[in-house]
Amino acid sequence: MPKHTGRKTPARSDSKTFKASRRKVLKYAGVAAGTALVAPFAPYIRRARAEPVEINMLSWYGLAEPDMVEAFEAEHNVKFKPKYYAGGDNMLAALAQSPPGTFDIIHTDAEFARILIERGDLVDEMEPADYPFDDMLHEDFTDFPGHWKDGKLYSVINRFGHLGVTYNKEHVSLEEAMSYDVYWDPKLAGKVGHFDWHLPNLGQVSLLNGNNDPGPFDISADAWSAVREKTLSLKPQVKGYFDYGGTFASLQNAEVWACVGIGDWVAGVLEKEGAPVGSAVPKEGGIQWTESYSIVSTSTKKDLVKKYIQYTMSPEGQVRSANMAAYPAFTVTRAGMKALQEQTPEEAKRTGQVEGMANNPITLINEGRIHYRDIPKRQSLEEWNEFWSEYKNA
Repeated sequence: MPKHTGRKTPARSDSKTFKASRRKVLKYAGVAAGTALVAPFAPYIRRARAEPVEINMLSWYGLAEPDMVEAFEAEHNVKFKPKYYAGGDNMLAALAQSPPGTFDIIHTDAEFARILIERGDLVDEMEPADYPFDDMLHEDFTDFPGHWKDGKLYSVINRFGHLGVTYNKEHVSLEEAMSYDVYWDPKLAGKVGHFDWHLPNLGQVSLLNGNNDPGPFDISADAWSAVREKTLSLKPQVKGYFDYGGTFASLQNAEVWACVGIGDWVAGVLEKEGAPVGSAVPKEGGIQWTESYSIVSTSTKKDLVKKYIQYTMSPEGQVRSANMAAYPAFTVTRAGMKALQEQTPEEAKRTGQVEGMANNPITLINEGRIHYRDIPKRQSLEEWNEFWSEYKNA
C-alpha cells in the first residue's frame, strides 16, 4: 500500500516516549601505536556487526515504519522489508502474486486471518502461552473470531479501532454525526467521500438499515437487496472513492465533509495535525477493525518473528502501536493501556482510553454498540465486491 500523499507527513509522537533505550551504538576502533610495554605497532582492528537479518512483512501501511520497528531492529540486528496493501482483498491478491517463501510475517485484519488459516498450509500454529492473553482488555480478545481453529491459535490480536462517521467539524456537528443518515443530508451533496473498500462502507449502510442482530455482515437475501438499494440512493451525494492517500487528502483539504467507511484511524491523524476533522460512533452502532499477526509457515526466521510479535504485545510495543504515525489504534492489553496513559496521556484521553470516559472503546463494546467487521456470512465476498464495483460505475 503506498504512502498517503497530498498531505503533511503525520506528526510523530513525542520522541522522548519512543527513545530506544536498548539501542547499542556500534563503534569502530583501532589500536594505537604501542607504548614501551607493547610492540611499536599494533594492527588496526575493525569491529563490525553482521549484516542485519531481513524480515519480510506483508501488512497495512505503517506497520514496518521506523516509529514501529526501530527499537526492535536495533536490539536484534534485523531489518524489516515491507510490502504494503490497503484492504484485505488486496492482501489476498498480494499473496497470490508472490511465490511461496516471500514473507515471514503477515499483518492482516481478523476476518481475513480466517481465510489464511483455512488454507491450512500458510501460517503456523502459535503457542498461546507465549502471549499475554491473561492481560487482554476484553474477554472477546482472548478467543477472537478468525484467529483460532479447532482450539488452536494461528493469529494474535495486536490492535483495533472503531469505524463510524468521520466528518468536518466546520460543516457537520457532532449531533448530526451521531447517525449515518447524515450522509444523505442535502447540505452534503457532492461532499461525501468513500474509502474505496466495500466491507466497511456496506457494513455501515447495513447498520443504518437496522441489521444489528446478528450483525451487519450476517444478513438475508432480502436485507442484502435493501442494502444495495440504500447504497445506490447515496450516489448523488458522492464526491469520489478514495484510496488510502486520497482519503486523508480529501478530508484535510475539505474536498469532502463526511467520509463513509473510516474512523479515528484517519480522523485521528488529521486531528493531531490540526485539521477540523473528527469521528463518532453513531447511534446505529460502529464497526470494529481488528488487526493481528501470523507467522508464515515457510519462514526460516520464525524465532525472530515470534520475538517481534511478543514485542508488539509488550507495553512499549502497545504504546508505539497506539501512537503509530500512519494511523493510530487502541491498545489490547491492560498493561498497554496503562503505559499509554502514563507516557502519552493526551492521546489516551483523545481516544477515550481512560476509565470512565463515554467513548472508552471497551465500554462501547460492552454496551453492544460495536460490531466486529467480518466477511459476508450469507453472500460471497465476491458478490459484495462486485456490487461495490457496480455502485462506483453507476
